[in-house]
Amino acid sequence: MKKLRLIFAALLALLPLSLRAEEEFDMQSFIFGHIGDAYEWHITEIKGRPVSIPLPVIVHSRTSGWQCFLSSKLKEGEYRGFHIAPAGSKYEGKVVETGADGSEIRPFDLSITKNVLGLMVGSLLVVILILSTARWYRKHDALEEAPTGVPGLVEMLVASITDDVIKDAVGKDYEKYAPYLLTVFFFILINNLLGIVPFFPGGANVTGNIAVTLVLAMFTFLMVNLFGNRHYYKDIFWPDVPIFLKAPLPIMPLIEILGMFTKPFSLMVRLFANMLAGHIMILCAVAIIFLTAELGPLLNGSLGLVAVLFGIFLDCLEFLVAFIQAYVFTMLSSVFIGLAHQEPEAE
Repeated sequence: MKKLRLIFAALLALLPLSLRAEEEFDMQSFIFGHIGDAYEWHITEIKGRPVSIPLPVIVHSRTSGWQCFLSSKLKEGEYRGFHIAPAGSKYEGKVVETGADGSEIRPFDLSITKNVLGLMVGSLLVVILILSTARWYRKHDALEEAPTGVPGLVEMLVASITDDVIKDAVGKDYEKYAPYLLTVFFFILINNLLGIVPFFPGGANVTGNIAVTLVLAMFTFLMVNLFGNRHYYKDIFWPDVPIFLKAPLPIMPLIEILGMFTKPFSLMVRLFANMLAGHIMILCAVAIIFLTAELGPLLNGSLGLVAVLFGIFLDCLEFLVAFIQAYVFTMLSSVFIGLAHQEPEAE
C-alpha cells in the first residue's frame, strides 16, 4: 500500500490542482487541456501555485505592428491591447486584440507555443542524434570496430530501414531519397517518444497535431510528383485501360488525379489519428482516479490501482505504436516514391 500511495502521489504531482479539488471533474477540459496547444508549458502545481514555463508571444498587430512579450504577461489580463480569447469565443484560447468597436481581432501570430517548442526540441534531438553518430564514424574505422551505444542503435535503425524498406520500395535510385526518408523516420520516432514522456521537455502533442502531419505529408507529395518519371504521368493522364474509360469522358484520369491527393491525405490522417488516440486513451485511464473520487476510498483505491496498471500498459503499447507509426509513414512514403519511378514493362 505504501508503494501504491507513492504512485498516486507522483500522478497527482503531475496534474493540475483543479483536478484534485473537491469539485465536479471536467473530463473534457482535462483531456483537451493536455492534448491541445498553449502559450505556456505547464509543469505542475506546488501548494496551489502553478509552475509553468512562459513562452514568447510574437504577434503582428494592424495598429501597433510587431509585438513580442512573454505569455506570463497575459495572465494578468490584457497586455498591450492583447488578451487570451475566453471560452466560447470564436478564437478560444488564442491571442487576440480588442478592436475599436470592442470586437476580437486575430493578429498575425508567430508565437512559440508548446507544440512549436516541442517541435524544436524534437528536431534538435534528431540533429544531435545524427551528428553524434557521424562524429563516431569520423573517429573510428567502421571496418575494424563496431559502434556501440547510441551510434550502434542509430546504425541498426538506419541499416534496417534502408535495406528492408527504402531499397526494396523505391528501387534502383533509392540513394537519392534515403536521406529524406530516414530524416522523416527519425523525426516522427523522436517526437512520438517525446509525446509519451509526462514531464518537460516531453508531453507536447506534436505528431498528434494535424498541422505537423500535413506538412510531412506535403513533403512526400512533392517528392513523389516533382520527381516522377514520364511513365508515372502517362499512367495518370493516359492509363492503359479501354479507350471509353479515358475518352471522351476522362473517367480514369480523374480517378488517378484524385489518387495523387488521397495518398498524402491518408498519410496525414493515419499518423495524426493514431498518435492523438493514444494520448487520449492514456489520459482517460488516469482520469478514472478522479472520476471515482466520490465513490469512497475502497472503490476509488481499487479502481485507481486498475487505472495505474492500465496506464502503464498503455504507455508500453504507445511506445510500440511510436515506432510502428514512424515505420509505416516511412514505408508508405517509400512505396509512393517507388511507384512514381516504375519503368514500363518490356513487351
